[in-house]
Amino acid sequence: LPPVPLERRMWAGGRLWFHHDLRIGDAVVRTSQITSVEHKDGRAGPMVLVTVRHTVTGPAGAAIEEDHDIVYVNPPTSYVAPASDPLPDDLAWQEEQPVDPVLLFRFSALTFNAHRIHYDRPYATEVEHYPGLVVHGPLQALMLVQAARRHEPQRRVATFRYRARRPLFDFDSWLLAGRGTGEASEVFSANGDADIAMRGTLTWGAGDG
Repeated sequence: LPPVPLERRMWAGGRLWFHHDLRIGDAVVRTSQITSVEHKDGRAGPMVLVTVRHTVTGPAGAAIEEDHDIVYVNPPTSYVAPASDPLPDDLAWQEEQPVDPVLLFRFSALTFNAHRIHYDRPYATEVEHYPGLVVHGPLQALMLVQAARRHEPQRRVATFRYRARRPLFDFDSWLLAGRGTGEASEVFSANGDADIAMRGTLTWGAGDG
């Protein structure tokens, strides 16, 4: 990664392709490669968008591929909430996902994520100027896929694309919701005000889930 002088790192979104199953006992290798680095100017000033491609390979070849988008920006002096982006009215399902600091700490440990915005409240609020601990983007993505599979238990996920819209915090009520039939489903992570925090699309493939 070339030097990036911007201090705030944010998970912007990603794309996953599930080619075939991995089995317990398989020997697997994950290879990570930076595929693009873009310098841009946005409303908040300069930013750098970095995309990393992860490939998980098992005995039958590439099992999972993931593009992981990261944004680097200058930290603001105060938190400004994004504009409202409400959940759609035609949802097929909606459920509440409990969230608390213990869940965030455990997920940070599970994923070897040392970013202090997820478990160190003084750092998150006083240094990065968030109003609370930040719910991980990957945790939201994982919960969205699991929720969709609960509502379509007979189906297998083929691809998943998602984009972060606004931060979600440990004091928020966390909603998971979805809609769609046929080959694709649209899923949403939202706060207690029903403002979308993450939006994603799953496509379903052949075979059991």
